[in-house]
Amino acid sequence: MSLFGLFESRSVENPLLPLTSAGLLSLLGGGAQTDSGTPVTEDGSLKMSAVWRATTLVSSLGGALPLGVYDKATNERTGSQLLDDPHPDMTPYELWKLSYVHRLLWGNSYQQKIRTGANQLKWLYPISPWKIKVGKAKKPIESNPTGKIFEYTDDSGKKTELTPREVLHIPGLSYDGVCGISPIRAAAQGIGLALAAEKSAAKLFGSGNLLSGLLQTEQRLTQEQADTLQERWRSKFMGVDRAYEVAVLDSGAEFQSMTMPNSDAQMLESRDFEITELARYFGVPPYLMFQTEKSTSWGTALEQQATGFVKFDLHPQYLAPTEQRITKELLPPDRRAKYIIEGLLRGDTMARAEFYRVMRETGVLSANEIRELEDRTPVEGGDMHLQPMNMLPLGTDAVQVAKDAADAAAKNAKDAAAAKPKPASGGSK
Repeated sequence: MSLFGLFESRSVENPLLPLTSAGLLSLLGGGAQTDSGTPVTEDGSLKMSAVWRATTLVSSLGGALPLGVYDKATNERTGSQLLDDPHPDMTPYELWKLSYVHRLLWGNSYQQKIRTGANQLKWLYPISPWKIKVGKAKKPIESNPTGKIFEYTDDSGKKTELTPREVLHIPGLSYDGVCGISPIRAAAQGIGLALAAEKSAAKLFGSGNLLSGLLQTEQRLTQEQADTLQERWRSKFMGVDRAYEVAVLDSGAEFQSMTMPNSDAQMLESRDFEITELARYFGVPPYLMFQTEKSTSWGTALEQQATGFVKFDLHPQYLAPTEQRITKELLPPDRRAKYIIEGLLRGDTMARAEFYRVMRETGVLSANEIRELEDRTPVEGGDMHLQPMNMLPLGTDAVQVAKDAADAAAKNAKDAAAAKPKPASGGSK
């Protein structure tokens, strides 16, 4: 028995669950039932190209983006041994990409926190989301103020209850604040329809029912006569060189052309529509799903669309939750995690050069900060911030102001040297 009733209501042994329930198939691993008759599972949905593309795109971006650690007080870039080397075998890219895959398909990502003898976080081990069930204890206790409990089932069927101290949980979209919703289950009807349409199209081509036309006669033909008539038709009218030839038929023969039924043509259109539907579920623009029929290929418009994807979908839907959960559970209280997404927001070369010039001349960015954004090594003396000399009250002599500032700096340095206490003399005579 679990500490809370959430798991019992989902158990196969629950007598309140009828054997005819569509949920029974899901509990047994068969996936969500759909009106199309095609069951949809998280891993099986990858057979649909749109799901594969969206999952690959978002997880690859999330895994490849640099994840920086900053001091909350000074906003200076620091480091984290755990984030630099989070797993004894997997690279940071592989670990976080897998985390995003789990969130995109199952709606939740789970990683076990491995600690040293000194209670320091050492490793993060991914946990398969289908082995975890999440619930809330009736009364939170001091060691688990969140009240959240994870029931983990290993390969042998043994169940273990874990707490947030032992599990890093990054949920996706949630309506109860406890567990994320699987996008695949939410979009099961659309994915099931797309898979059913693809299967139907495959059967259509595989059955060989794509005939160009029929030759009909009023006479009953033997198999040999039918083969002879077919061969003569092919020899006289098939091929590009015989296009637009006029057919002459006798003995009551009639040719009837066959085309794709409207229902089959609509099936192809529905497959395109389902790609757009899934793009909405995953927050990926259709042009990134290779639906370019209604998109522009002009550079400026494409850059704006890419920037919009980062601002309105990728960051708020996927990156920001990861940043905040890492900050809350994996870093010291005076540190925060932040993805460096400036590279994704870059414009073309001329636009970046103009932006950097303005930021440099107004003192917002130093040379080394600009070089860091361009993935270049720092240079000596590049941390200095410049201040425009022409931003002075009207009528002020800029040369005189500069001279007075230099004189004041020299005087301050001289006064500081004079005020510095002199070392005491040596021992007694």
